[in-house]
Amino acid sequence: MKSWTNLLAAIAGAVLLALFATTTPRPVAADAPAADFSAARAMADVREIARAPHPTGSAENARVRAYLMQRLQSLGMTVTANAAPLGAEAQARLDKWAGKPSPAQAVNLVATLPGRDPARPALLLMAHHDSAWGSPGAPDDGTGVAAILEVVRAIRASGQAPERMLIVLFTDAEELGLDGAEHFFNQDPAHAKVGVIVNLEARGGGGRASMFETGTQNGAMIDLFARSVRHPVGTSLSVFVYNKLPNYTDYTVAKKQSVPGFNFAFIGRPGLYHSPLATPDALDQGSLQDIGRQTLDLSRALLAAPELPGKAPDRVFYDLFGLVFLAYPGWAGWLILAAAAGAYGYAAWGRTTLRDLGRGAGAVLALILVDGVLLFAGNLVSGADGKVNYYDRLAAIPRLEIQALLLCLAASALVAGLLLARRPVAPLLPAIAAPWLLLALVAQALAPTAAFPLQIPLLLGGIGAGVARWRGGAAGNWAMTVAGALGVGYMLTLAHQLFQAMGQDMPFLMVVPLGLGGLLLLPLFLRIERPRAMQEAAVLGVLALAIALWVRLDPVAASAAVYSGFH
Repeated sequence: MKSWTNLLAAIAGAVLLALFATTTPRPVAADAPAADFSAARAMADVREIARAPHPTGSAENARVRAYLMQRLQSLGMTVTANAAPLGAEAQARLDKWAGKPSPAQAVNLVATLPGRDPARPALLLMAHHDSAWGSPGAPDDGTGVAAILEVVRAIRASGQAPERMLIVLFTDAEELGLDGAEHFFNQDPAHAKVGVIVNLEARGGGGRASMFETGTQNGAMIDLFARSVRHPVGTSLSVFVYNKLPNYTDYTVAKKQSVPGFNFAFIGRPGLYHSPLATPDALDQGSLQDIGRQTLDLSRALLAAPELPGKAPDRVFYDLFGLVFLAYPGWAGWLILAAAAGAYGYAAWGRTTLRDLGRGAGAVLALILVDGVLLFAGNLVSGADGKVNYYDRLAAIPRLEIQALLLCLAASALVAGLLLARRPVAPLLPAIAAPWLLLALVAQALAPTAAFPLQIPLLLGGIGAGVARWRGGAAGNWAMTVAGALGVGYMLTLAHQLFQAMGQDMPFLMVVPLGLGGLLLLPLFLRIERPRAMQEAAVLGVLALAIALWVRLDPVAASAAVYSGFH
């Protein structure tokens, strides 16, 4: 017999797993062993780089560049500064920021450390040293620059030259339109030596650092990433999504030339993106530790590899709560779906009727519709119905994320109360899973590297339902409890990541992860009573409305970029 203990245990376990997955590691102290990455050591460079805003062409940009040249030379690297005129679009953007004509050049720093075998293609570590106008740029991209300096220091601490050449490229004018990267990869002869790239970026001021983009046919690269990085963080979903978005980084230029690479970034504390408040003190040092640790592990593996990873079919890859990293071929998704469908089929055998299937499918479709309408309306009420300051919306993401969660819970309570009240849950569970299984089949057919977020909760839910059918009683309830904790924890983590990336513009993305989370928790409810469900939906809706009005009526956040015109 079910008890509230199972439901509460599943919810508590899910929340704890999601918190663990999204919490940055503890920064390593400055007295750590020389071969380790230390965020505390790297922070000394962040503080020098981000003393003040340093956009391209400014005196502060020149000061930062001189400091970086001295630091690279102190690491035993040969350094050159290569200047190029800004393109018309970049110059126009700089003039608009400055409010007057401000002729400037993009000045890259290119540093080299010879390898034992000069014939081997080089590893390029890349970040941009310019900041956006009015922002100290501690996260974007002071973190990337400082992390690379600390990585080179740790590599040099071994006392031996690497097997292949190491090149460090600190580009300029990334914030104006990638002009520094364009110059290097199209005109600098050094680009011909590059065999693989690791690029570091940031959009925000904290959060877990993730490897979010690779070159095409990344199978061999992902295998190396998985075996060489301790606790790697990344997902093939982000690679798939990023390829569909108009966003860009310096790696975009190289990727168009089919240069393989790994792109890392963190996107937490989104209000600090291009913000005047993006100071060293505001930076999450755990994010610096996270991105630097992964970069150091990966760099060591690439420098030591007899051959750089070649082209191989794209892999499905993702980490589970930052603890386990899975990578497998795309076709394996069919096996996962077959196992999930088989488990739900076993749970349905002899007790789920065609009428139940219709009711379950109707409930899922109603949930998606109600969720979508509420999320769209809530976004409009929160201020997205008029002229929007992008940076102000970024600052509001934590509140908008809670609003979206409340609205999804309200929709779930409403649909459950109207369509599922006072009905046995067990026969309906496979029926409710059926539309999600169909959606997962379509996703697997169209985008096998991006379908796993549907497959994971369906497999867990199917296993829980199957065990409950097989064993029943306490064993079955605890099987569903464990499945709920793991699956909902992963869905909460995914929802958080999706909302930070795109939620302020597309809050309806929450429908899938939170809807699947509801599927996993549904069998743990003792009963669904219509009046109580309606009351809960109303309370949740009122709370979401209050948050929406709070966001709408707030003045523009102090963190908004100074060039956004709303200060």
